[in-house]
Amino acid sequence: MKRIIVAEDESVIREFIVINLERAGYQVTECDDGLKAWEVLENSNFDFEIAIFDVMMPGIDGMELCKNLRKKSSTIGIIILTAKSQEMDKISGLMHGADDYIVKPFSPSELMARVDALYRRVAVNSQIKENNFKEIISSGDFLLNLVRRTLEKKGKRINLTKNEFQIMEYFFSNPGQILSREDILNHVWEHDQSGDEKIIDVNVRRLRMKIEDDPSHPTHIVTAWGSGYKWQN
Repeated sequence: MKRIIVAEDESVIREFIVINLERAGYQVTECDDGLKAWEVLENSNFDFEIAIFDVMMPGIDGMELCKNLRKKSSTIGIIILTAKSQEMDKISGLMHGADDYIVKPFSPSELMARVDALYRRVAVNSQIKENNFKEIISSGDFLLNLVRRTLEKKGKRINLTKNEFQIMEYFFSNPGQILSREDILNHVWEHDQSGDEKIIDVNVRRLRMKIEDDPSHPTHIVTAWGSGYKWQN
């Protein structure tokens, strides 16, 4: 489940956030103050993927929530909401463990871009944990070493660039799932998206040349026409 808790005392902003998140398929728990949010977090054993906290709230403010939550969980993604003039809040929030911040007012597209990007990072980290913190993820003839940042096929090392390795890590963490070019671009390049989605096709072509037995008829990095690519063993 894509579970998010939203703590925002302004009902109009909270409803705006909740509506957009639910439309995108997230399961949202909403709270109108920090104390309620903390109670929900404790009662759920902090079982959320993402938390969105407004900085200024009654009871416990967003900064305190962020600091307390980070002590309890190193994996949950945290986004803080700040006013345009609160430059120090951005810095303080990041220092207290927030992963990102959104400045009010914000558009639905900015909200979803930042939430989706953070969720992808959280999901990959969760996948690694589900592999019992193994250094290596295996997939058929392939071994991906997450510590050494290497890829082997049938025991033979395949030289990859940094971006190629990150693409392979993303594929291995989502086997059989269709990943759009936009998803891959956001995951590998995150906010530094200097190129367009064509850069993904270029990297996929290079990867196929390196890992496929017959690059012109790929069996591992398969094209999902009109959608993107998926990894098959």
